[in-house]
Amino acid sequence: MRIAMLAPIAWRVPPRHYGPWERVVWLLTEGLVDRGVDVTLFATADSQTRARLIAVCPRPYEEDPSLDPKVWECLHISEVFERAEEFDLIHNHFDFLPLSYSGLVRTPVLTTIHGFSSERILPVYRKYNRRTYYVSISNADRHPDLDYVATVYHGIDLESFTLRTEPGDYLLFFGRMHPDKGAREAIEVARRSGMPLKMAGIIQDRTYFEQEVVPFIDGQQIQYLGSVGPADRDRLLGGAYALLHLINFDEPFGLSVVEAMACGTPVVARPRGSMPEIIRDGETGVLVQTVEEAVAALPRLRQLDRAKIRAYVEARFSRERMVDDYLRVYEEVLRRHRARSAA
Repeated sequence: MRIAMLAPIAWRVPPRHYGPWERVVWLLTEGLVDRGVDVTLFATADSQTRARLIAVCPRPYEEDPSLDPKVWECLHISEVFERAEEFDLIHNHFDFLPLSYSGLVRTPVLTTIHGFSSERILPVYRKYNRRTYYVSISNADRHPDLDYVATVYHGIDLESFTLRTEPGDYLLFFGRMHPDKGAREAIEVARRSGMPLKMAGIIQDRTYFEQEVVPFIDGQQIQYLGSVGPADRDRLLGGAYALLHLINFDEPFGLSVVEAMACGTPVVARPRGSMPEIIRDGETGVLVQTVEEAVAALPRLRQLDRAKIRAYVEARFSRERMVDDYLRVYEEVLRRHRARSAA
């Protein structure tokens, strides 16, 4: 089986700091290589992989403002489709744009939909529905207008996360500085509970950050650590009393939630999007509607068994399980494609 893995080029594969889509691509690619699958990764030239790497874009455009994203995205996507005959299947992690190339090649295209950034992109997905193949990353993120081959939850590299059996003494916000992610709500929980809060993540909405976050950063109770890379992620997630994920949007998946639980750290989240699928309420964390409920829930978290939280992640969200799921999806897509070609 020859797989073309089409990664985004906003960040490197694997990402140095932020880049959840790129991280999933890397974990899947390396896991497939371990299984002996012939994988060609299309990513930035500085990417690191044991697969064959084909790169047009020299660096991630989020790290080099001299690169025009539209120009390099076009060059990057066209490269894989101009070589489509070399592969049995193209696995697209680049959102909707590559779908517009899919009708020009005979190679089947599978798209993992990592979430819908806007309803405005749906016309593209609708046009290529049933012409190509879609995977959702949670049942909650499925759109009723689209057909899916499967839901495949993201997997993580469990060896990168260490179980801490004793709870830490601080709360943690780990995500984009954006209204969707609930940074301001996390600050309010910390202020009302009196617990210290550490905050980490890229600044995606500068105005929101400066107006809703910066006024409360005092370097003592409320600390902002910037964008935290893989080397510090394990320590920060594992050392927390709880991860606060009081989101204001329908979360497609939530990698940081799973990574925190892999360290045994429970999660306090709003039950939006995938959260009821990812978190086992009362066992691996708690689902709450309001800041008041979040504050009231904090004492109960001490009673949760952190080893059981880790075991829950091992059973459901390992990289190996994700690779198994995608191998089954690949076989199903190829079966359907052969049947369609023969009709």
